[in-house]
Amino acid sequence: MAIYQRGRTWYVDFHVNGKRVQESTGTKNKREAEKIHALRISEVERGVFQRTVKITLPDFGKRYLDHAKSHKRSWLRDEQMMKHLEGFFGNVLLGDLTVLRVEEYQQSRVHEVCPATVNREHALLKHMLNMAERWNLRQGTNPARMVKFLDENNLKFQTLSAEDEQALLSKCPAYLQDMIVFALNTGLRSGDIFQLLWEEVDMEARRLDKLVQKTRQQLEVPLNDSAYEILVAWQAMKKGPYVFYNHMTGDCFRDLKASLKIACKEAGLTGITWHIFRHTFASRLIREGVDIVTAKELLGHSSVTVTMRYAHTNDEAKKAAVKKITGSDRMVTIEP
Repeated sequence: MAIYQRGRTWYVDFHVNGKRVQESTGTKNKREAEKIHALRISEVERGVFQRTVKITLPDFGKRYLDHAKSHKRSWLRDEQMMKHLEGFFGNVLLGDLTVLRVEEYQQSRVHEVCPATVNREHALLKHMLNMAERWNLRQGTNPARMVKFLDENNLKFQTLSAEDEQALLSKCPAYLQDMIVFALNTGLRSGDIFQLLWEEVDMEARRLDKLVQKTRQQLEVPLNDSAYEILVAWQAMKKGPYVFYNHMTGDCFRDLKASLKIACKEAGLTGITWHIFRHTFASRLIREGVDIVTAKELLGHSSVTVTMRYAHTNDEAKKAAVKKITGSDRMVTIEP
């Protein structure tokens, strides 16, 4: 038996020095599997075949990260993205990763973050599997290489209207209400809210001095009345280093997707994610006339270009602006 299927994935079957070897090709394409089988036979005949090392994605991730720390300035971002990859794939062996599983990850993740973020994580997985092949820790087709990247439209994003905000908050438990209102009034990413420490809060100056997880840069965020009042309430319940904590465990929140999903369903809302609260914060800044540079600083963006996409949504302000010149453009006749 040269090749065979388990589920939808093809495996190759061959012998090395009289011992049987069965190996996943990582593909559901029969023709690709036949090519891999022919390659293995050729490697055996030339005496260069190396048996695939069985290593899990998390274990390989540790090796890869050690390498990245020495070769990439952006290794902290890789570390953050790897947590999402490992959270979905679990302890899967590198050799058992398939095109189908990578596509399932892609489709699942895009419901949580924007396509650009999914593509960055997809690119990391592709690069990691290429490195595994180079280090002889994986053989066969790189499944991430066979999955197309998502289309990116950075000008298209969803925000929360005032009506939808009230509908959502009315269906949330108290702790979730506070965290959503805090997100809408600070623009912080969900992870930065979950990991917010009291040592990063200056109640007297009414501001946050937060080390942002994504960029590893210090961000100064002034607190408006809504955000400040929430911190006052949680300070009265303070039990540990984290501002927002799970009353059941006493530890910080890890993920509130399930709670948010239930509240959204009861409010009749769809497509609401934590990042939409950040989009809403940014859009409301621009709508209220905040200049683009100040908005950039509050959001912690790397450049004004990233922030500029929110300026395209400010239709009401644009309409008001052009109305101001009504009558000023009348033709003036100058008599000779």
